[in-house]
This record gives sequence, structure tokens and C-alpha cells, in this order.
Amino acid sequence: MSETAPRNRPENPASEPAAGTPRTLGARGGIAPAATDRPRRGGGDPGSRGRTTIADGVVEKIAGMAARDVVGVHAMGGGLARTFGVVRDRVPGTRSVARGVKAEVGEVQTALDLEIVVDYGVSIADVARAVRENVIAAVERMTGLEVVEVNIAVSDVKLPDEEEESPEPRLQ
Repeated sequence: MSETAPRNRPENPASEPAAGTPRTLGARGGIAPAATDRPRRGGGDPGSRGRTTIADGVVEKIAGMAARDVVGVHAMGGGLARTFGVVRDRVPGTRSVARGVKAEVGEVQTALDLEIVVDYGVSIADVARAVRENVIAAVERMTGLEVVEVNIAVSDVKLPDEEEESPEPRLQ
């Protein structure tokens, strides 16, 4: 150390922060640049570190719940799927909210196919429009995926005098 250099000051001026730079007390008691001047580990926003994948089944459940919320939708799925669904729904904890929904999920987009049964007397075009709007809003809000299309197939109309499909019990 030269005799003209002040004590506790680095001899290399390049290692000292420029005048006006915020300073913090370093671990050894010396002056160090503020934390904002140091490079961040990992870089970038913590929310963007890593990758999130969403399974098709997750999107199908969200879409199924959103479609069922629309007035005029009696049930989801075609005849055979509904018949098996009635049996499955009788077992506690096995209710399938994704019945009648098929999703194709990419990294940033998804496409959905829904099969619905509408109540007699409602406008099918209005119900389909409402289902489409509700499903798109719910899926985009919950997943962040862009919904590129929602195809709706109306497979049946529930008439007022029709009984619910329930298979005969096997045991009597």
C-alpha cells in the first residue's frame, strides 16, 4: 500500500463504485455496491423461471364445469357416455365433470370439443353462444391459455316428460 493512499480504501479505483452510486456495508465491513447494482442470480422475474404444463384433463374439467353453469344445458356427453356416467356417479367421489369434453392443449393455446344435451324450448344457438363465452372466459382466466376454438355438438334435447336415464339395478 502506498503512503499516499488512505487506509481502508481500495488501491484500484475501478473496484470502487462511482460517485453517487448507492452503497451498502459489505460482509467484511467495507463499502460495496448496493444490491440493485449486483447481477441477480437466475436473472429475470421469478415467475418466469421454469415451465408450467397443464394436462388436458385439467382443461376438460374447467370447461365442463363452465358449460354446466349455462342455463339450458341439461347434461354433457352423448347417450352412451351419459348412461355410463349415471352408473359412475352413483359411486361416491367418482362424478366426472369432464364428461362430454375433449381438450387439445398446447404450450400456449387450447382447442375444445363439447357434446351437450339442451333443455327443450331453449334457443340452441343462444345456449351454444353462452356455453362458448363461459367456457372461453373460465379456461383463459384459470389457465392463461388462449382458447382458439370451442366446437359444440348438440347430441340430444331433453323433453319435459322424459325420465332421467337410469339403468335398472342389477340386484333386487
